[in-house]
Amino acid sequence: MIGIPWSLLRGNTTMMYGWAMATMRFGLWAGGVKVRVSGRERFPIGEAAIVVSNHISNVDPPVLLPLVPGQTSVFLKAELMKIPLLGLVMRMGKFVPVARAKSREEARTSVDAASKVLAGGYNIFLFPEGTRSTDGNMLPFRKGAFYLAVQSGAPIAPMIVRGTSAMMPKGTLKSKSGRAEVEFLEPIRPSEGETPDELAKRVRAAMEEALKADGR
Repeated sequence: MIGIPWSLLRGNTTMMYGWAMATMRFGLWAGGVKVRVSGRERFPIGEAAIVVSNHISNVDPPVLLPLVPGQTSVFLKAELMKIPLLGLVMRMGKFVPVARAKSREEARTSVDAASKVLAGGYNIFLFPEGTRSTDGNMLPFRKGAFYLAVQSGAPIAPMIVRGTSAMMPKGTLKSKSGRAEVEFLEPIRPSEGETPDELAKRVRAAMEEALKADGR
């Protein structure tokens, strides 16, 4: 109730975003979730990035988002933008709507909207698998993040999360305490003439190598 009118008056959402991240961190603390981070110095500072991560639990978003430097946007269902007040907050936060029909034209519209968000200095965060893995092995990647990187020239900033699958696995809303480990990997920039498929393979190889180093 304070953050929305204050953000409207000031013309930016920095304070409201900070409150949202603080709320996530408090929720993790209250739930007994500890987070250990490594490699954060690898994140590309001074430019907006497309942040991708593996996905193994409902706990992943509140674990990962507060760790990303700067202000970060996400993709979400377009229908959520129509919810009173919540939709306003999401528009102010530069969230990118995605149509359920997923036609080629609608996908192009979402990528164009995300490119504008990146140009405005916001990171974009998404899970390229699209859904949670039930065994820790990465599912096939969807190509949206990589089309976006090729079109915008923005770097991909991969992250790896471990340890959250036991806290809130797919199919349950019950949470458990535990320790999550998050690793920032080296950013990967699209090469000249590289296709989204080729970029996706490079990013996936880097993430799989990091997971393999953990014994997976």
